Amino acid sequence: MKLLRLLLLAAKEAVGGQAVIEGVMMRAKNRLAIAVRRPDGEIHVEIRPWFSLTRAPFLRKPFVRGFPILLETLVNGIKALNFSATQALDEETDGEITGLHLVLTMAVAIGAALGLFVVLPHFFSVAMKWFGLSGDVDALSFHMWDGLFKLVMFVGYILAISYVPDIRRVFQYHGAEHKVIWTFESGGVLTPETTRPYSRLHPRCGTAFLLFVLAVSIALYTFLVPWLLTFYAPVHFIAKHLYIVALKLLLMIPVSSLAYEMIKFAGKFHSNVFCRAMCWPGLALQMLTTKEPDDSQIEVAIAALKGAMDEGRAC
Repeated sequence: MKLLRLLLLAAKEAVGGQAVIEGVMMRAKNRLAIAVRRPDGEIHVEIRPWFSLTRAPFLRKPFVRGFPILLETLVNGIKALNFSATQALDEETDGEITGLHLVLTMAVAIGAALGLFVVLPHFFSVAMKWFGLSGDVDALSFHMWDGLFKLVMFVGYILAISYVPDIRRVFQYHGAEHKVIWTFESGGVLTPETTRPYSRLHPRCGTAFLLFVLAVSIALYTFLVPWLLTFYAPVHFIAKHLYIVALKLLLMIPVSSLAYEMIKFAGKFHSNVFCRAMCWPGLALQMLTTKEPDDSQIEVAIAALKGAMDEGRAC
């Protein structure tokens, strides 16, 4: 029993997941499993190697690993979503995106996210300056407006999509994913009955990570952008603000790296009072991004985790 407990504790850090269309993707170490409820009621499980950008030891160093891990998670997540769509709609798997289509999909997804949560808030803050409600980019008020717009747009976006029935089902699978991970990390038996009582909220959730990214970006932009402008700042108004936006986009690399270390630390020591305080906003937001799942959805999440952990299972 001691050996089993040690194995569970060792595996705890390597287990993560993501809700997909009518299913759940789970990752354990270098493998992932996508479990999808097909239209005929069958649970189809696909096991694949985890696509990694951090094979080089240097890229696994703290404060370096965050950005490449974010990119590899995005790649695996988009591919899992695409696969789940083909299974949930009972389509041929030949329709999965690969190669150039995958790169273009990632580019559109990243571009849309940066446009909504970096570029637009900046120019909203510029508008506040025009109305006399904010200082220039070296003023705290400018970055407070920037941060407020980011939070409003982020929460508003989640609220808006939560009313879409198909997205609500994804949020239920998101809750199922968290419950199953909690059960596994607690050493419990993986059945719908034993998993149901666990919380649908989890401190290592991607929702919490995005909040950490927002918080870190607000803090870094407030101090780093004015400092960087002391070295060079275009004179023309439009050129100046386009330059600042470019700086903010580049700063997303250290922002994501720092946010990753923060959420990893908070998740590892989630029983600590300070870490619980750090996790609270992310857990509160998960009240929107997760819904209580039914037993059939929990069953799918269990199948995904078992598939990711079972090395002898065929793909």
